[in-house]
Amino acid sequence: MAAPNPFFAQVYEIVARIPAGRVMAYSQIARALGCPRAARQVGRAMRLCPEHLPAHRVVMADGSVAGGPGAELRRALLKAEGAPFLEDGRLDMNACAFTPL
Repeated sequence: MAAPNPFFAQVYEIVARIPAGRVMAYSQIARALGCPRAARQVGRAMRLCPEHLPAHRVVMADGSVAGGPGAELRRALLKAEGAPFLEDGRLDMNACAFTPL
């Protein structure tokens, strides 16, 4: 299925490149696309993300795993990939943030 719009397609291209055990924040993706104020639009794209992409690797800027349906599954997938978590349950963004080239 084609992406609903060109912006979503660009988001999905970045998400596809995030390696296992690494994450990007919604805001990081927006900045990487040259749209620093579009973090919410990235979130909309992620709600419609194709199943074959690693959507669980997109998190909030503070390292929190976004709530809603599937939050515990996303957290479990990240733990299984070896992503480091802080004592308060957030991801250690200093250790696992991915920066696309």
